[in-house]
Amino acid sequence: MLQIDIPSQFDVLVVGAGAAGLYTALCLPEKLRVGLITKETVCLSASDWAQGGIAAAIAPEDSPSLHIEDTLHAGAGLCDRTAVEFLAQRASECIQSLVNLGVAFDRNGQALALTLEAAHSHPRVLHTADSTGREVTTTLTAQVLRRQNIQVIQQALALNLWLEPQTGRCQGISLFYQGKITPIRSSAVVLATGGGGQVFAQTTNPAVSTGDGVAMAYRAGAILRDLEFVQFHPTSLTLPGADHFLISEAVRGEGAHLIDDTGRRFAFDYHPAGELAPRDVVSRAIFSHLKHTAVDLATAHVWLDMRPISPEKIRHRFPNIIKVCQYWGIDVFHEPIPVAPAAHYWMGGIVADLMNRTNIPGLYAVGENASTGVHGANRLASNSLLECIVFGAQMANIDLQDMTPSSEVPIVPAEEFSLDISEWQSQKTQLEILRKNLPILLWQSAGICREQSGLESAIAIVESWQKDFAALPLSQFLVSLSPNQSVSFQITDVEQQLRLWAETRNLLDIAHLILKSAAFRTESRGGHYRLDYPQPDPDWQVHTLVQKSQYHKSMIWKD
Repeated sequence: MLQIDIPSQFDVLVVGAGAAGLYTALCLPEKLRVGLITKETVCLSASDWAQGGIAAAIAPEDSPSLHIEDTLHAGAGLCDRTAVEFLAQRASECIQSLVNLGVAFDRNGQALALTLEAAHSHPRVLHTADSTGREVTTTLTAQVLRRQNIQVIQQALALNLWLEPQTGRCQGISLFYQGKITPIRSSAVVLATGGGGQVFAQTTNPAVSTGDGVAMAYRAGAILRDLEFVQFHPTSLTLPGADHFLISEAVRGEGAHLIDDTGRRFAFDYHPAGELAPRDVVSRAIFSHLKHTAVDLATAHVWLDMRPISPEKIRHRFPNIIKVCQYWGIDVFHEPIPVAPAAHYWMGGIVADLMNRTNIPGLYAVGENASTGVHGANRLASNSLLECIVFGAQMANIDLQDMTPSSEVPIVPAEEFSLDISEWQSQKTQLEILRKNLPILLWQSAGICREQSGLESAIAIVESWQKDFAALPLSQFLVSLSPNQSVSFQITDVEQQLRLWAETRNLLDIAHLILKSAAFRTESRGGHYRLDYPQPDPDWQVHTLVQKSQYHKSMIWKD
């Protein structure tokens, strides 16, 4: 990539360039100098992969109050009603903002087209065929690149938050960019890094989803919430050698059936709504059905049959799904698609208020890496893109007046770190083994169904792996650095290798957080299902909070 110089200071740094990061950058006041950091290129994010759409109650027969009730019901008692009301009541104006920016939603005549998805009481999901996320992020990216006050820094990796020692205020980040670690100062940092689906062996998330924002915030002392709640999408393409491509929930909303090897619609055995039950219910229905009928759970699948939908509607609504399935030899017009559940969305994250503020002054969180209270224990379909836009819009109100660092901490001149080839190769092999084995462990122990013995065993293994990771010479060097130090490296393929190190560190941290949170909550609720505690417990209608390895319950506000 072209070598470019970047400033050592911005007014605001936004880490992550999915829908949340892009829209946040656009909504920040244009008088501010904004750095938008992405570890890949813009438009490579989980938002870009979002197919279904974005929920908003804009139909005459619908209303924000109905959207609110559907969201609260899906959240299984853990939503913050104030946050949900905020989300639903601002949905319409945010949709109009996207339209004004150029997002080309599908239409029926002049009206915006709406479809039904699981657990919604009315059709309220706007879409662009089956590539809504790509349409939104592509449009937002084009707008960002026009803004003179926004500098996009691509293929750059945020390693740590930089806190002011005297006040604990976030004053920037340590950035790995073009072979060097450099401190970048800013009056505010917005984390919009998305989820952590790559901690599971089966996931619909792209390779960039390694929980970076949550892990960095945790290490800096941020309060995290409800990390045990992971949503497993019921219908991920499941074929040997194929990526776990998500088959949108909108397919079932338009009339597709879930069937087993005998052609029976088994989902009704588990819930009266069948295929249109909440995602956690449908995922467990598939898991339970396969547990009783499949020989090998690792490769087992059921079938998603699109043939009940008219060919004309399939061609109009799902061109990308047609294309991907054709690539893998599946003709959706004449045969069903093999599907199984995969990790899809992380309801938990960094606790943030309606202004996206965290408990660390100067640090904000937007999108999937935030816990705003709108999703509770189980996200309602297509509320994720909506959350990115509604809460991203709040950054227009940021106030930096009290966020100037109280003292200028000097940048320490660059050190140089080097390893000989054999020494580095040994560390690289250890990192690659960790990176391979960790997702398998999490899928087996903290996947769709969990129990105490498996969780405790996995916690012990992860803690052992964390010690092995900390003992690596590269880990000892990097962890000992002060945030204001800069470093250059003499390592072959340094960009690839430092990213492997940093993402492995983050994945180990979030794996431990998910496992400990799942072991702490001794009930089943929403996306968290315990075989040994299969029912919801009224005493557990509380949040799980964690800060600096301390876990405790927090009551939720009830009206």
